[in-house]
Parts: sequence; C-alpha cells; structure tokens
Amino acid sequence: MIEKINLDKTNAWPFVEAKKILREKKISIEKKGKITLQTGYGPSGLPHIGTFGEVARTSMIVNALNYLTDLPKEIITFSDDMDGLRKVPDNVPDQELLNQNLHKPLTSIPDPFKKYNSFGEHNNEMLKNFLNQFKFQYNFKSSTSLYKSGFFNPTLQIVFENYQGIMDIIIPTLGKERQKTYSPFLPICPETGVVLEIPVLEILKEKSKIIFDNNGKKLEASILNGNCKLQWKVDWAMRWYALDVDFEMYGKDLIESAILSTKIIKLMGKNNPSGFAYELFLDEKGEKISKSRGNGITIDRWLEYASPESLSLFMYQNPKRAKKLYKEIVPKAVDEYLDFIEKGKTQNELQLLMNPVWHVHNGKMPKEKIIMTFSMLLNLVETSNASTKDLLWKFVKKYKKDISETEHPIFDNLISYAIKYFKDVIKQKKKYKKPNNSEKNALRALMNTLETCNDKMTPEDIQTKIYSVGKENGYKENLRDWFKLIYEVVFGDENGPRMGNFISFFGVNETKQLIEDKIK
Repeated sequence: MIEKINLDKTNAWPFVEAKKILREKKISIEKKGKITLQTGYGPSGLPHIGTFGEVARTSMIVNALNYLTDLPKEIITFSDDMDGLRKVPDNVPDQELLNQNLHKPLTSIPDPFKKYNSFGEHNNEMLKNFLNQFKFQYNFKSSTSLYKSGFFNPTLQIVFENYQGIMDIIIPTLGKERQKTYSPFLPICPETGVVLEIPVLEILKEKSKIIFDNNGKKLEASILNGNCKLQWKVDWAMRWYALDVDFEMYGKDLIESAILSTKIIKLMGKNNPSGFAYELFLDEKGEKISKSRGNGITIDRWLEYASPESLSLFMYQNPKRAKKLYKEIVPKAVDEYLDFIEKGKTQNELQLLMNPVWHVHNGKMPKEKIIMTFSMLLNLVETSNASTKDLLWKFVKKYKKDISETEHPIFDNLISYAIKYFKDVIKQKKKYKKPNNSEKNALRALMNTLETCNDKMTPEDIQTKIYSVGKENGYKENLRDWFKLIYEVVFGDENGPRMGNFISFFGVNETKQLIEDKIK
C-alpha cells in the first residue's frame, strides 16, 4: 500500500480530482455508500479517440479513489442514443438512407452497416467492443432504454413540476426567435417518428401530458415512457439526478451547458456532480476532432501503430491543454511511454505517483528492460529492410544475443508496430537528400573514421568521433546541420536517432556500407 503521507502530498491530477470528489460529494457518497462516475457518448457518429479519452481518464480517477477509500465505485458510460440525428456523418456508408431518417432518434434509424437493429445500436456496440478491448470496467446505459422502460419517469415528473423554473433558467440564454418555440420536452412525432422542436400550447400537469402546436395541429403527448425526450441541457441535469452521479468530466465546449445543467439540478433538489473540464483534441490542422467528420487519427489506426498503453499515456498528459492528435505523433507518444518506464525503476513512492505510466498501469509499473526507443526501431526497420517480425527479430538478435521475445513482451509488440508504422506513414514521406561534393566529402570522412571504430566501443565514444568529424569538415559552428545532413542522406528525414546509439546497435561496418550506398 502507498503511505498516507505520499497520498496527501501528491498533486498528480487523478488524485487531485479524486480528493475533490470525496470532499465535494461527501454527504451524497456516505448516504448511498458508493461513488458514481459518468462518461457521456453521443452515438451520432462512430466512436472516436476523444470518447476513449473520457473513459480512460475517468478510470484513472477511479484507480486513485481505490487508494483513498474502500467504498465501491461505478463508471456509467451513458449513450444519448435517443437524440435526433442532425447531420449525416461523412465516414459511414449508405448516406441516402441516413438522409431519409434525419431528426429521428438514433435508435429508430436503420443501421447503414446492416449489422444491428439501428444506427444507434451499431454505434453503441462499436463503443462497447472498443472499451472491452481495453478491459475498462464500466456499466453501459442507453438513453432509449431508460426513457422507454420508465426508469426516468420519476425524475421526468420532477422536471415537469419545475417546468416554469427551468424555462426561467434557459429562456434568457436563447435568441428571440428560439424563445418563442422552446420547450424542455421534445415530443416524438407518432406519425413520422421525428424528434420535434415545436411550441407548447398547454401543460396538463395532472395527466403528465403536454399539448404542442405541430404546424397548426394539436399534438397531445405524454412526457413519460419515451413519448418525449428532454432538450440537451435539461436532459443532462435529469440524468445526473436520476443516476445519482458524483463526477463527470466534459470538454471545455460544454462548460456553459454544465453551468445551466447545474442550475437545473439544484432547482430539482440535488447538488451537481463534481466536474472536470478538459481541453479538446485537434487534428493536424488544429481543427476540433468530430465524430461526423471522422478527422484526426482513429482508435483502430492508433492501435495498428502502437500499444493501448501509449494511447492511455497520451490521454493522461496535460488534460487541460489542447492537443493535436494525428498519426505523426505516435512515435513520440511511444518513446515517452518507454522513457517513463525507465524512470520508474529508480523513483521513490512519491515520485512514482507523479509518473504517468503508474496511472496508465493502475499502479503496477512494468519492469521490462527497454532495449531501444521506438524512433530508433523505426530507423532499424528501414536500414535492415526487414518486412516481417521474424526478420527484424533475427536482425536484433544478431547484435543483442542475450534477449528473447518472452522476456521482452513490450519490445516484441513494438517490432510489429514499427513495421506497420514505417510502411504506412514514414515510407510514404521519405525524401532522401542528394549530397553535393562538399557534403559527400564530409560523409566520406565519417566513413574513414568508422574504419577506426569497432562494435565493442560504447555509443558515447562513437558519438564523440562523429562530433569530431563534423567539426573538422565545416560544421564546427553548427553541429545541428552536420547531423541533419546525416539524417537527410541516410534516413530521408531532418531528424533521426542518436547516431552513437544507432551505430552501436546496427554495427560499424553495416553503417559504413549504408552511408556508402546512399552517396553513390
């Protein structure tokens, strides 16, 4: 167990949030004897990496709570699948089918993938399959199921009783035209199945019904059993109330919504959950990642190129800072993961609590010895010309005879990822520099120096000799340009591995031959 003094001292954000929950929701938690955390999912498009981030980060808070209290914890993953489809996603088949079903609840729209009963169910299953793949512990809840089963009915009655108070909260935030038609309750049209946004004519409190003006026709609808759904901000507050939620994180674009939902739940008679507003994920152009557009790197694509743990690390770091999320950042994320594993081997308990990988692995730090960085492994894929895992392992074992696949499971997986990533991403962008005569002379000087080296030399000694060659061949004032030349000629990139380490692993003679082949 972690010493209490270290738990008190640490300012790792999962512990900060866990302590805040226990402080802010103390009475509620003690009354019900458990802690309920919620993550939300709008299944209007395929689950994206931001959806994963919310569950991963919430799970890290649960891990921190496990060290602070013995009370049971529950993560509810809630799907707002009764929401009307407002826009057809770009990244799904049969666009016309979805266009024909716009504004209907997502669970009432046929599945364009033809696998499930509805588009909403398809996306829910995609989400659950993905979360199960990561072995997240969660309790899935469907909005459609809770509305139609009557689970929400008692809370809907409380919303109905506070109808005017809720209107007084929401109406001032709306434009003049929207104010005329706004109602917290949205009826499902019995004829078309569409979620309607139409004016209210009369409230029938005793019957729990509302009479709406549906283009000049009166539409009488019960507020219960899924005949109506609530507008988003009211729905969020109702969900917090009905599910007794103690914590929920949300993107910073929902801060204003959270403020209004907080006012509504307090009007209904309960306190709002403890909250955490995180920054949004951006694609390589700096634009917000969107379910409907499918921009940025997908969950599946990341997992083709790197481990789930590297993705969890990316989610852990700086949650209140906007981050670009695209395939070119994968190697950096993997190398940071490996670096934190190495650092953890010499850290004390308090330092470990600040190590992101401690949170990624729920307090169980990997002990594996790191053989090389992912960036260097990518260079090795290219220089060895290995196209299969077996070939690359043979090459590695040629120089590291004492390692085995079974003792290095992380590295074993890295080999597969590196081959795939190099083929799909790096190879397509390689631009090898054609050195001029002066540059060729400098590189030949490097080859001559390598003649004096051997494979028993330390990487540091080799690196020193490379520095000396650069200084002696016109790069004394800017050694960065010297290494840039080596990288662009040998690796087809402005950046590359620390050459002393690379040569030590790849082999002195092999590196000399590699340079010679590139400058012919």
